Amino acid sequence: MLVLQPVAHSVAQAATQTPEELNLQKKMLAFLESKAASWDGTLQAQIEPPNIKNQPKCENVEIFIPGRGATLRPTVTLGIRCLGPKPWVSYTQANIRIDGNYYITARPIRAGTTLSMQDLERRKGDLLRLPRGTLIDPEQLVGYITRYRLNARKPIKASAIRSPLSIERGQMVYMEVRGVGFVARSEGKAMEDGEPGDHIQVRTASGQIVTATILDAHTVLVPM
Repeated sequence: MLVLQPVAHSVAQAATQTPEELNLQKKMLAFLESKAASWDGTLQAQIEPPNIKNQPKCENVEIFIPGRGATLRPTVTLGIRCLGPKPWVSYTQANIRIDGNYYITARPIRAGTTLSMQDLERRKGDLLRLPRGTLIDPEQLVGYITRYRLNARKPIKASAIRSPLSIERGQMVYMEVRGVGFVARSEGKAMEDGEPGDHIQVRTASGQIVTATILDAHTVLVPM
């Protein structure tokens, strides 16, 4: 659950802002809240007052973050797009943080280890400053298998673990072919990593390469 902890502006600063600018800041804060809604923590936001005094009056404002696939960062540019009556665009800066719990490795962990809570240690801090791809929910960690050795006291990235139902490249798997009233099974070798539902290439005992769908940690389904 996201909790908002607003950062107050000085009285002198607030006194210099017009009602339109104050209303716009509320909209920008609401926008940041919506972008941060999926995070479990406390949002703090300090928004630089936008310089729109010389812009025509706007009746329909849209707030956005420039760039395709833009996400929240500790310092982020906010775009202000007026849709009418006379369109214009302006920009300002916001400093934000989301304080919440995350987990680090409690000790060095070997490759191939199935993680448990004993392998993890809880920390609290700014979630936006964690390395990209860090997993912060223990449900995303416990029961998963490490792909490589993990150093102690480090956050864990999604790329560092795999599902216990996943298949690794080079692993021997059972290949199933299903038809009406029958199931044929043989062995093959996975040529790619994958999770359940992924399509991977598998080499048959005869050397043929086929595409199959992963069912579980040991089985793939080959279409007829």
